[in-house]
Amino acid sequence: MNKRALGSRQEAQAAAYLEDCGMQILERNFRTRTGEIDLIARDGETLVFVEVKYRADSAMGYAAEAVDARKRQRIIRTARYYLTGHGCGADAPCRFDVIGITGEKLEYIRDAFWM
Repeated sequence: MNKRALGSRQEAQAAAYLEDCGMQILERNFRTRTGEIDLIARDGETLVFVEVKYRADSAMGYAAEAVDARKRQRIIRTARYYLTGHGCGADAPCRFDVIGITGEKLEYIRDAFWM
């Protein structure tokens, strides 16, 4: 399986998990010049920007650990673009979650970082 197909499969698994938690998926692979957000969901009144990371095993660390400071800044810039483009104010309730999938184990980190 190529990387793109594997990534799509993992993002679909993450989206299904979020839906099982009661969230509504609004966007998948939202892309701009500033970056990409894997999933954008609604959890009640809150917009949730979700980064999905996958690693086949933990030999190089767990998947969620790959969301470093640089990646977080790109996600935040892209989220601001999304909020502006969708008419949401700067005070719109939102959060940043991470789903790390290492092998077959899914780890969900709610409020993983802030703007």
